[in-house]
Formats: sequence, C-alpha cells, structure tokens
Amino acid sequence: MYKNLIRPFLFRMPAEKAHHFTFNLIRRTFRLPGVASLFGYSTSVQHPALHRKVFGLDFPNPVGLAAGFDKDAKLIDEMARLGFGFIEIGTLTPMPQQGNPQPRLFRLQDDQGLINRMGFNNEGLEAAVERLKKRRSGVIVGGNIGKNKVTPNEEATEDYLKGFDTLYKYVDYFVVNVSSPNTPGLRELQEKEPLTRLLSTLKERNTQMPVQKPILLKIAPDLTNEQLDDIIDIVKSVGVDGLIATNTTIDRSNLKTPDEEVKAIGAGGLSGKPLRARSTEVIRYMNEKSGGTIPIIGVGGIMSASDALEKLDAGASLVQLYTGFIYEGPSLIRQINQALMRKAGN
Repeated sequence: MYKNLIRPFLFRMPAEKAHHFTFNLIRRTFRLPGVASLFGYSTSVQHPALHRKVFGLDFPNPVGLAAGFDKDAKLIDEMARLGFGFIEIGTLTPMPQQGNPQPRLFRLQDDQGLINRMGFNNEGLEAAVERLKKRRSGVIVGGNIGKNKVTPNEEATEDYLKGFDTLYKYVDYFVVNVSSPNTPGLRELQEKEPLTRLLSTLKERNTQMPVQKPILLKIAPDLTNEQLDDIIDIVKSVGVDGLIATNTTIDRSNLKTPDEEVKAIGAGGLSGKPLRARSTEVIRYMNEKSGGTIPIIGVGGIMSASDALEKLDAGASLVQLYTGFIYEGPSLIRQINQALMRKAGN
C-alpha cells in the first residue's frame, strides 16, 4: 500500500514538506483506537534469533532508525511500534537552530537517493529532553550530538559536552557526529588531533557518571584509507565503544540523474542507493583492519533486505534505515528481520 498509494502522493510534495506532513499523519493516525496494535502486528517481528547484544545493550532486533528522521524525539513511541529495534534521535545541538535556508532536501528518484543540506536544524537539547521524559516505549534510544553552527571548532568540545550532560539520563547510547557535510568546518573535527581531544574529553566525562554509556563515532564515507586507519587508532586508544558507518557523501559520481539537475540542486550530503557500495566498503575495511574488535552500525543505501544482509556480512553488528525507509516504507523493517530469521534457519 505504501509504495503504490502513499508514496506517490507524498512524492508530489516538496521533500521537506512531505516529511512534516508524514510526521503529522503518523502522530494523528496512531491516536486512533487500535491503530498502534495493527501496525505492531503488521510490521514488527519478534524472535530470539533477532536479538543482538552490542556495546553492552540488548537489542530486540538489529534494524534501527537512523538519526535525521526524528531529530527532535517527536515520534519515538510511534516508530517503535513500526518494529524498529532502536531509534536514534538528533543530530541535536545545545541551542535551537533553524539550519540552512530552504529548499534543502531533494529527491533523486532515478537513483533512489536524497540530497540534503539541512544544517543540523533542530529545536535544541532541552526541547528533546522534555519529550524524552514523556515517552512510553522502552525502545533503545541513541542521542546523536553535534555543535551549533556559530560555535567555532576550537570551542566545539563544550557543545558536545553539553549534549552529553543534558541527554545522559534519557538516552541509552551517544553518537558523536563530526561527519555531516552541511555544517561549515565540521568535518575538520575528524582529523586526528581534534578528534582525539574531543573523544578523550567525552570519555573522561563518561567515566565520572554513575553508569558509563556507550559512545559511538559517526564517520563520513569520503575518508581516505589513511584517515580510516587514523580513526581505528583513535577508537582503540581512547576506548570509543563503536562506529556508525557511514554518514552521507559529497560524491556525485555514477548518478542516473542528469548532471544539470544535480548541479542545480547544489551542495549537500547524498544518501540512498548511490551510497550503498561505498558505505559497505568502509564497513568491511574498518572491520577487517580492526580485526573485528570495533562494533559497527551500518547505514547507507539499505533499500532492501539483501542490502542489509550485505552490511551485516561485511562486519556490521546492527543496521539503520533512513532513505530506504522513505522509499520503501515500514515493510522494509519486517522484510529485513524476516530475511535474518530465514538465514538463521527459523
């Protein structure tokens, strides 16, 4: 029903307008009597074969919602009902910010992709915390944290510490986002010296807490092998709990969408099917180079169950959906979990 009826309707709207329309539709629909149970029955899959224990957390299934979809923690209970094993909110910044000027979200339908230059638009940490306090679902929630655009890189650590401190009581794990291409200068924080300093500071703060929560690093797909080697060294030396591979790409090669259309869209991070191969390549490289010692959440171009299995076979422990969820709908969650059960012989 989604691909034949709902998606064609949504794709007639500008991409960001469709996103907000979908949010309102989901919220209102789930308030109707019996709807939540119906969705849970039709999309979620529960089986012991799907359970995963990664960085000390017990996941009911390995399919999560990637950061960027529910930035402000508005639909955690509803997304959990759709069958996600975990949900990542954010990227959240200390202060609210509007992000980049619109339009800033574009579909590449011929490529099953999206280009976004949202720019960490969000309502800020405090607004998200107020919603997290009210959530009813026990689903695992990750907090993806970043810095405000106006914060210079030399002061970025303070923004990340504010994110950690504010969300600590309300999320199960943290993701340090220094890999978005849409905040000027942010990716410079992936260089060895500033990244080591940032992660070491967060790790130290974590050790001061009653319970240490997993801290993950989200990396870009555009890093060289030498930079990826540096990431492995940093993760091991600092004691980071895992990686998310990968964020969106600035690469525009081998697209079916006409060049003039892509150039007219302009800057932004590309996600969806065009990212699949490179994301998997990074996962495999990081897994092999680290000897399988670093847990990895695989994200990027998962448009089918086979795409998810590909990332898991490459070394990912868990996977996340974003663009594939938009193009394929909630049934993709169930398809992936069913494929995993078949693979396990259940």
